[in-house]
Amino acid sequence: MSTPDRPSRPARPQHVMQVLSTERIAPSLVRLWLGGPGFATFTANDSTDAYVKLWFAKPELGLEPPYDVSALRQTLAPEDLPVSRTYTVRDVRDDALAIDVVVHGDEGVAGPWAARAQPGERVVFGGPGGGYRPDETADWHLLLGDESALPAIARAIESMPAQAIGLALIEVRDASEQITIAAPDGVEVRWLHRGEPSQQTVGLLADAVAALEFRDGRPHVFAHGERESMKALRDELFGRRGLARGQVSLSGYWAQGRTEDRFQAEKREPIGVILPQD
Repeated sequence: MSTPDRPSRPARPQHVMQVLSTERIAPSLVRLWLGGPGFATFTANDSTDAYVKLWFAKPELGLEPPYDVSALRQTLAPEDLPVSRTYTVRDVRDDALAIDVVVHGDEGVAGPWAARAQPGERVVFGGPGGGYRPDETADWHLLLGDESALPAIARAIESMPAQAIGLALIEVRDASEQITIAAPDGVEVRWLHRGEPSQQTVGLLADAVAALEFRDGRPHVFAHGERESMKALRDELFGRRGLARGQVSLSGYWAQGRTEDRFQAEKREPIGVILPQD
């Protein structure tokens, strides 16, 4: 069955900045601070899941940013076009912003770059986008995700008022991947140790939620991470728990066994649909 074409979205403005510093905050997580003169073009939004799309071009082609990808499609082979990767804005200061990048050795495009990035390197990205912020009128909060959602979960927790109530269930490989999150006293951060991700670990978050005794009152849920894990959470949150769509921010950030480009392409196919409006 064919999928109708989606209307094209206007290209987000691109910002050209520099790497200011890098820090390995966990074995598989690198934090990069980006800034320089190009920071003047960046306007932050108030979403705690604010994200930017980093652009990567082949150095040997000598392309100069910002990249007009539509125009480049007319002159370059598909394999020579710049590619983008999406990352959460972990923090914003007066003159810089931070992103946290998951690194798995030489796998992927952004991870190896982040592991080797040096101060002064040029960085090109579009954004920010985003759409979630903890609802201060909710009675309590439930935040669910894996390493890919950890920056957004941490930023959401740290944005909450001191009286906030909630629980975060965060799936990571092992205790070495846990990071410090400045949570209000009433927000518990609980780590789930998964080992290496596999088909056998897809249901870990959904099983953990199924075992919870929900608090009284109206929850606000943020659930993002591996696609099939999010489908399992969809069934738990909407099916068994009966939550309304407006109470839940739910999406897949990646898919087991898929490259980033294939994962993005599958968003327009039945396998990539998590919620009917996706």
